[in-house]
Amino acid sequence: METINALGRRKSAVARIYMTEGTGKITINKRDLTDYFPSPILQYVVKQPLALLDVAEKYDIKVNLCGGGFTGQSQALRLAIARALVKVNAEDKKALRAEGFMTRDPRAVERKKPGRPKARRRFQFSKR
Repeated sequence: METINALGRRKSAVARIYMTEGTGKITINKRDLTDYFPSPILQYVVKQPLALLDVAEKYDIKVNLCGGGFTGQSQALRLAIARALVKVNAEDKKALRAEGFMTRDPRAVERKKPGRPKARRRFQFSKR
């Protein structure tokens, strides 16, 4: 198997991944997964698609992550991994879609509008 690359986005985070056959090592921006995401919850989120298909020790994943916060980054990486797994084996798509890993979450921060303090907030109003 040659290198498979995929892209995942969430909010303003972008994850570009390069997946090869290996021992299950995940490297993010030249750092180990446990160093980059110290929280076990975020590590769990990243590994969800691999755990679902029982291929956690089958692939080495090299990640280029930029933008956003740690939650958005972990979810962008999850989407990228799911997309790469579908490129490897198209039959896995149904299982990944059922768990919601193939869906790009479109929610992002709404822009601030002119004449308002925030995107939807209005200045305080008083009749007197």
